[in-house]
Amino acid sequence: MANQYYLVSQLPDISAAGEKSTLPITEKYYRDLCSRFLDSESLAVLNQLSLEAPRTAVKTGSAFLDKWYEFERCLRYALCQVRAQKMKKDFGPMPVSCTQDIIQAARTAVGMDSPLSAEQFLFEYRISVLNDIQPLDSFSVDAVFAYGIRLMLVERMKKFDKEKGTDSYHKIYDTILGETI
Repeated sequence: MANQYYLVSQLPDISAAGEKSTLPITEKYYRDLCSRFLDSESLAVLNQLSLEAPRTAVKTGSAFLDKWYEFERCLRYALCQVRAQKMKKDFGPMPVSCTQDIIQAARTAVGMDSPLSAEQFLFEYRISVLNDIQPLDSFSVDAVFAYGIRLMLVERMKKFDKEKGTDSYHKIYDTILGETI
């Protein structure tokens, strides 16, 4: 625990405020820094840290990550189900732990005309949930994991580029139209 004070004090504040601004830390640097201060058990958990929740619930060794992965799994199932309903296909049952709030967020995102707007909405929703479930003790190992999730979310969001996305969309659309004509 004592080493986490040194670790946390070296983690700069991260924000997604400026789309074109660069982050003060990269995921690689974060993982390297953590490797110097975390014990081997916590480091093993950190090495499995991902934005993709396992398809089935597994204990990670972190109460925070277990909650986060359960939320993320439910959100992804809800998104799949809403998209399937939109295409009039059956997706199957939702996890029991999927709340109405998550289902409504999925419906809102899928209903948006712009994929970028949907991604921004989902990003803000995920950050909101992350803020709600992150540990109050900012020097706990779970707080270090929460920082890593936040960093990965912000890095992912900063990779979205409206112009490149529009160009890619038009190329795919033109290809589809060319094949059907």
